[in-house]
Amino acid sequence: MKRHLTPMIRLLRPAAILLSALALLAPLRAQDATPLPATPAVTAAPPAEEMISTLVLRNESVDMVLDLYERWSGRILLRPPTLPAATFTLNLDKPLPKSEVLRALETLLNRNGIGLAPLGERFTLVSALNLIRADAPELIDGSTLSLPPSGRIAAKIFKLSFLRVAEFSPQIAPILSPAIATPPAIFEKTNSFLVVESIANLQRIERLIAELDRPASGSLAVKSYDLKYAKASDLANKLRTLLAGPLAAQIGSATTYQPDDRTNQLLLISDPREQPFFDSLVARLDTRADPTTRSEVIFLKHADAVKVEALLAKLVSGQNSAAQTSGSGSARAPAKAPAAPTPPNPATPAVPAAAAALVNSAAASEEFSSLLTIVSDERSNAIVVAGTPDDIRLVVSLVNRLDVLLAQVRIEVVIAEVTLNDNASSGVDALGLRVENNKLTGFSASGPGASIGGIGTDGASGFAQSTGYGQNLTAAIGLSTTPRKDRSSILSVPTIVTTHNKEAEIFVGETRPVISGTQSTPSGASGGSFNTSSTVTQQKIGIRLKVLPLIGSSGTVQLKIDQQVEDVLGTVKIDGNDQPRIGSRTTTSFVSAANGEIIVLGGLQRNTESKSSSRLGPIPILGDLFGSRSRAKGRTELIFFLRPIVLTNTALDNVEALKRIDDTPQAKKVREVLDHRPAALPPLPESPAAEPAP
Repeated sequence: MKRHLTPMIRLLRPAAILLSALALLAPLRAQDATPLPATPAVTAAPPAEEMISTLVLRNESVDMVLDLYERWSGRILLRPPTLPAATFTLNLDKPLPKSEVLRALETLLNRNGIGLAPLGERFTLVSALNLIRADAPELIDGSTLSLPPSGRIAAKIFKLSFLRVAEFSPQIAPILSPAIATPPAIFEKTNSFLVVESIANLQRIERLIAELDRPASGSLAVKSYDLKYAKASDLANKLRTLLAGPLAAQIGSATTYQPDDRTNQLLLISDPREQPFFDSLVARLDTRADPTTRSEVIFLKHADAVKVEALLAKLVSGQNSAAQTSGSGSARAPAKAPAAPTPPNPATPAVPAAAAALVNSAAASEEFSSLLTIVSDERSNAIVVAGTPDDIRLVVSLVNRLDVLLAQVRIEVVIAEVTLNDNASSGVDALGLRVENNKLTGFSASGPGASIGGIGTDGASGFAQSTGYGQNLTAAIGLSTTPRKDRSSILSVPTIVTTHNKEAEIFVGETRPVISGTQSTPSGASGGSFNTSSTVTQQKIGIRLKVLPLIGSSGTVQLKIDQQVEDVLGTVKIDGNDQPRIGSRTTTSFVSAANGEIIVLGGLQRNTESKSSSRLGPIPILGDLFGSRSRAKGRTELIFFLRPIVLTNTALDNVEALKRIDDTPQAKKVREVLDHRPAALPPLPESPAAEPAP
């Protein structure tokens, strides 16, 4: 009990001393009867704040601290049944005003998980810090900076002017009291948030908002440049290119410049210290220049002007689309795809893969301007280009690399029909050929239908290294063009010449009329009879071979081969008309071969059936009745021999053709025509010199 009364005794000592002094001065004032002169009225000074001499707490309970706070504050404390258990220690060894001692007790309670929230003029709510928000603490309307800092819990609404509350409120979470553990309540519509915290923390938040809630452009200035020669959008793109990369780090993050083409101005928003740099840069770029556009006509020697124009249009439009998608500025304004007349039913141009790769690599770091226009002239097979000198230079460079003579290939073809016996499963076996990976490499036996030229008895052959010069394919494989006893014969020996990625076609057969439709019209007035007319179309029936070559840089040839064989199997009557029954056999093959290798393709077999009878005597009917009859079934297969020969555009390409000419009876006359060279034309006569005027 004595320990609890010690603070009270210390507080009463100054008051007792003061009362004793007043009692000693009272008789002196009563003996002094001399009237004092009148003095003007003086405003009474505010009463001095009560002082607390000392306060020492050693492991005191919460009840002791709350009792002291209630006695000195003069407010009634509203306490819950339970509070966080804690012991309090405080040593105030010097006299302090009572208000400061109360702030010390508020802060001490706050640090031990107990909050005080004033309720009106007479009451103060006591609660645990984690529940203080639900107990409706005091709401401060004005600034908290005029209040003395303490641990007293209060609420305040902060309204932001320039910062966004959704971005700012999470950033102050580290400075909030972890004991309260209550995040700010955000009100996005008013751009404000409510915080329940101690007075000291509310003051920190208010100072932070006063420092940060300012307009971002407070240190920025706006300047406009009236351009005389340059276009505003072009100049802005040039600046973006110049200031990209490492230079971007030297410019302020808030610096921006936008073009206004309507007034041809460049608007700069930046720190005033950066304006001299932009003044110098704009002055150097906004200078007079000669006209930057001109036209050029590029005559093509080998490529098709319409297809080259389509390729260039795709390149320009694709490059500009990629630049717009990436959003990166460039020295050139985004260019639109050049408008070009579209031919009827345009087909996608077949561009070699090597040429396309060449275009892509050439234009990877180059751009076209918005002034570029490309038009093709089909009559002269030329490309007309209008644009800047850089545009024309780029287009000419691309066209020169595209307008090249594509590699050519001569494909010799031998189509042989082989009649198969019961022992032969295929035409290749019947001819005694040895085929590996569709390549003719030798013979497996002495075939009855072919004598393979240039092959030794040991099977060694030069087919894989054959150049194809000096010996035609028919002689190389040793097949005869006339039927032989082994019933193998050559049906056709065509030769085709085509270029890289250009399909060639061979057709061997006939054309038959086929009724595709009929039409009936009345022939008389009564309409009892009709005239019937038929629509006839010509249908090709035979052997069709399509070859699409792709020529590699090393001389290898990749072939896509489509084979189609159609035979007339018989006839069928349709509406009283005989129509042919057509059987079809088709295959598609992909073969890669070296220059001069012989490709063998087979497998197109057909079953045949024949009937025969012998006549007895001169009487036809009796001879047929009593003569012998026989039926025969057989199989035939078509074998295709192909030899691709890459042409070199030299005299070697004509060796095979000249040899065939020499084997003909008209060789001499043909040689005379081929060897004839026209004489050189005489020079033009010189025009007479113009006489001087008198």
